[in-house]
Amino acid sequence: MQFSTIVGQEAIKQRLINTVIENRVSHAQLFLGPEGSGSLALAVAYAQFLSCEDKQPNDSCGVCSSCRKYQKLMHPDLHFSYPFFAKHKDDTALTFIEQWREAFITNPYLSLDVWRDYLEAENKQANINIAECHQIIKKLSLKPFESAYKILILWLPEYLDKEGNALLKIIEEPQPNTLFLLVAQNQDQILNTILSRTQLVKIPALSYDDIKAHLITHHHQTEHAAAEIAYLSNGNLTEALAMLEQDNKSYHNLFVQWLRYCFANKGIELVSFVDQLSKMGRENQKNFLRYGISFIRECCLLMAEAGSLVHLPASELETAQKMAKVMTISMANAISTELEKAHYHVERNANPKILFLDVSLQIISFVRTKSIPQGNHYIPN
Repeated sequence: MQFSTIVGQEAIKQRLINTVIENRVSHAQLFLGPEGSGSLALAVAYAQFLSCEDKQPNDSCGVCSSCRKYQKLMHPDLHFSYPFFAKHKDDTALTFIEQWREAFITNPYLSLDVWRDYLEAENKQANINIAECHQIIKKLSLKPFESAYKILILWLPEYLDKEGNALLKIIEEPQPNTLFLLVAQNQDQILNTILSRTQLVKIPALSYDDIKAHLITHHHQTEHAAAEIAYLSNGNLTEALAMLEQDNKSYHNLFVQWLRYCFANKGIELVSFVDQLSKMGRENQKNFLRYGISFIRECCLLMAEAGSLVHLPASELETAQKMAKVMTISMANAISTELEKAHYHVERNANPKILFLDVSLQIISFVRTKSIPQGNHYIPN
């Protein structure tokens, strides 16, 4: 994994490179970034740069013996730990290393849900068990075999329970030239005893422009399709790549048509439209609702005269401007709340026909009778 293959994050890449050039490599670092930001890919690229036999000014060479082994995730001084779905109490990350290599090489922006698909997870809970902690201690008690550093990349340390305290001594007093690179999404869920022993590398979500450019250049999307997916993904490249696998629908046209039917109170057309929505499939329904929530938010920005913060393609911006003239902030907020509730229920396999018809009737109520609920800002239990 080279820095050049990672989308965006130029400032973070340069910072990591400088730590190596200036010999300021901390032995325990926490790469903290939201899902789809590339934090795992950055950790692997950083490890490859550290081990490269012919470092370039801004990247690893990609052709030396070390780099070739890193590209296959088979370097003897590179170790991985990650959550897995143990079938036996003595299972460790090594039990699933082949699936891990395949998953990461296929998609360096993998999420836990993507990783679950590579394993026979059934209904098991992901975790990093005590057997894995003991395995980490055993692996890192040895000296580096080929490179200057022995490196452990621990993905999602949030899944370390109290067993993680077994690692404290080796994290605080590691063998010489041993590095811990922890890759996390939620700082609050990491054991404080581990958190206090690491140097934080904060990784932001990807920008709209970075995701859009990547989809156009590497996935041959049209500018309009790339813009819509980048907008929906909200900085999460994992989510954007997942959307490429789904049906190519224009959520904008669908959502605006839905609002028009509701604003005009066209009951017969709405019943037919709801039937169409119910056949889209759950993931497309979730994306449709996610788009609707984002679109209403942009309308609110326009109503608040904050147009400089709006990120919509020209044709969608024109529609949003028209919508902003016929809605109030309270109406937009009520509609957005209903959409968020609907998204919540779609995730939990609610009947889509009943759900979308109910939301349609609620929107009609907001628009036609000006019946705006007060304090209706919650997701029901």
